[in-house]
Amino acid sequence: MRVRKYLLALCSSLIFSMPLSAQEPSAEERQINIVYGANFTKDEEQFPGASLFSKDNRQVQFEHEGANLWCDVAIFYQKENRLKAIGNIRLQQGDSIQLNSGRIDFDGNKSLAKAWERVVLRNPEMTLRTDTLYWDRALQESYYNSGGTIVDSANTLTSKKGRYFMIPKKYRFLDSVKINNPEYTLESKQLDYYTTSRNAYMYGPSTITGDTYKIYCERGFYDTKIESGYGIKNTRIDYNDRIIEGDSVYFDKASEFASATNNIKVTDTVNQGVIRAHYAEVFKAKDSVFATKRAVSVSLVEKDSLYMHGDTLMITGKPDQRILRAFRNAKFYKTDLSGKCDSIHYEQRTGVTQMVTDPVLWNLENQMTGDSIHLLSDSETQKLDSLKVLNNAFIISLDSVSKTGYNQAKGKDLFGQFIENELKIVDLVKNTEVIYYMYNDDNELIGINKTICSAIQMKLDSSDIEEITFFTDPDGDIFPEKELPLNSRKLKGFIWRGDERIRTKDDIFDEDDNNIELVRIEGVDHPLDALEEENLPEDERTLLQPNGQAILEKQKPRPSEPSEPDG
Repeated sequence: MRVRKYLLALCSSLIFSMPLSAQEPSAEERQINIVYGANFTKDEEQFPGASLFSKDNRQVQFEHEGANLWCDVAIFYQKENRLKAIGNIRLQQGDSIQLNSGRIDFDGNKSLAKAWERVVLRNPEMTLRTDTLYWDRALQESYYNSGGTIVDSANTLTSKKGRYFMIPKKYRFLDSVKINNPEYTLESKQLDYYTTSRNAYMYGPSTITGDTYKIYCERGFYDTKIESGYGIKNTRIDYNDRIIEGDSVYFDKASEFASATNNIKVTDTVNQGVIRAHYAEVFKAKDSVFATKRAVSVSLVEKDSLYMHGDTLMITGKPDQRILRAFRNAKFYKTDLSGKCDSIHYEQRTGVTQMVTDPVLWNLENQMTGDSIHLLSDSETQKLDSLKVLNNAFIISLDSVSKTGYNQAKGKDLFGQFIENELKIVDLVKNTEVIYYMYNDDNELIGINKTICSAIQMKLDSSDIEEITFFTDPDGDIFPEKELPLNSRKLKGFIWRGDERIRTKDDIFDEDDNNIELVRIEGVDHPLDALEEENLPEDERTLLQPNGQAILEKQKPRPSEPSEPDG
């Protein structure tokens, strides 16, 4: 018997391109309808209760709730409202979605379909290919768990498992996710991908590798069109010759800019230097780093760590020509040297460190002050060589024997020489004055020397004056201790700043630095369905919760794709 055509009993809306009605469809509305049956037969022995249809000059055609299906052969169980389609299948949903496969099983009551054998799902934005695809028409979702490939205008995406949400045009990829693009590759444990905007949300370990950068994070966002995004969990960016890590890290390829917020570490892979802070910006084109909020630079100098802090740190220049600036409340510390001032300027090429505005420097027990202080290091070995104290130079050390008096020397300028990081030779010039305590070999006080002259050279050992030479008309005397009043034992301008001395690396931070409040980082909400999340192990479920941390202070706003409620 030949069935020519069955007219549609009811009008159907194209439900695949619009939300479903809140009203539950009736059994009649869910019925699979025959549009063109072609050749009709029965085979009760092999297919009891089924009607068999096969093509003639055209394919067999069925309709269900606005979707049309064409195939070569159909096994239709009308009472059960289910269909088995075989051969050259095309399932068309409105003008936007088309599925092709070798076989389909479809349950009209549940609106569930299983397609397999060379499955291809197309819409205007992308093409999906997989071996087996499950399609839930009621939920407007399709999914695969045996590997799939999605191609859009810019990217090729592969994963072992995937789910496509047709209304928001979003994919959720699970297990061995990979995006291939001519400019970069992205690999992730789980990823949400919007086909219209081509924005990706990453959940779990993810790596993005471009021609000039590499990003790792365990939760984040990435705009695949412009290669820009951020990570907010265990994020790291390998960027030129720097590694940037932080609670939240933002990256933009076009502007060659990266920034990070909270618990930041920026590593200079060439010079082995590190910057730690709670906010930082990196400009690749300018080869510069800006850092603030408890910012500290840590570098290796002669097998010792040098810590430098300021309200703001800025590093500029190529790897062999770095310039480090510390602005406002600048301090530094290493085991044999420390200091503080308003700002510090260090140039790697010349090996000169300039301390500007109210500087004070400590080496062993020596305290040195002046209008400005310059420390000079060997640019190759970075070994401390000498120093200059310019204008109002003053050097003081506590008398190591009495522990009450102070050895002092002052002049217009001071020039010092370091040997093995210890200040050994001091030359003071112009209007020099000195007060120092003199002892015999039994450490008995001989007297207190107080002298004025044009220039002085002192040779020191462990901050004590071992030898002193006066140049050009010295005028002074050695006074017995009882004959020199206490108010005459300090030179004009004497200020002892021992209580300010930086004795550990933690002393470079003030109370405000230690009590800084970190900004709140907004998390990328995890998209797992409630049922899926309930089935996860407790430790993994905890990791998937939004971590309450935030996008960077200066980075771009989060994209506006809808984040549909879980469950």
